Amino acid sequence: MSLNYSLPDYAEYHLNRKEVILYFTEGTMLAAAIGYFFYQSVIAFLCLIPVIFLFVRLKKQELAKRKRQELNLQFKDLLLSVSANQKAGYSVENAFRESYRDVEMLYGTDSPICQEIRHITAGLDNNVVLEQLLYSLGQRSRQPDIMQFADVFMIAKRSGGNMTDILAKTAAVIEQKTETDQEIQLLISARKMEQKIMNIVPFFIIFYVGITSQGFFDVLYHNFIGIIIMTVCLGFYAAAYMLSRRIVEIEV
Repeated sequence: MSLNYSLPDYAEYHLNRKEVILYFTEGTMLAAAIGYFFYQSVIAFLCLIPVIFLFVRLKKQELAKRKRQELNLQFKDLLLSVSANQKAGYSVENAFRESYRDVEMLYGTDSPICQEIRHITAGLDNNVVLEQLLYSLGQRSRQPDIMQFADVFMIAKRSGGNMTDILAKTAAVIEQKTETDQEIQLLISARKMEQKIMNIVPFFIIFYVGITSQGFFDVLYHNFIGIIIMTVCLGFYAAAYMLSRRIVEIEV
């Protein structure tokens, strides 16, 4: 029996109504800024409408990645709780059931890991084997640590391995990787702030020169050669933006 029809896929993030309004507004402001500073044309803004949807898509990818990282961190605490429950004498299936109270206290009822434990409990109640439920979680989470644990758990369960030891070691590995990632993010946090500032500098330069030297950029607007030049500049700006995103995205 499979429960996949109701399970979330962490590759996608579904925006709520507030987020849809927020990110479409931000995307519209970005398209309007590009249309004004690079072309000073309403027609250019209309042509840049796809930028709004691209912006929202990038935001969804960013939020999906953040949710996967959150799930990975919470999964580590789940394994610690399950390991403690096993040491207290519970079977591995009941250890997962009992771990719900621990992670609920840590992260709240609506947290991703609590939702997953509820799915696991429902699956066990419907005679779905635990290995299948964990394997499904690993596939949907898109997290190598969870997927590798599911594979090891499946092999150990079939061969009669020491589940308590496996759970404790897996939690320790995930915790070490999480701490390393947090240290890296702390070290590059200043660089991320610099990246965000540099992304808006070109707009401030154009605005400043346009205000202090009126007419300086007139030769670049409303003519074919100017449109070509500004489009090339916009292309370089977009390439620099994507490159800067890749530089500050360091994964362990």
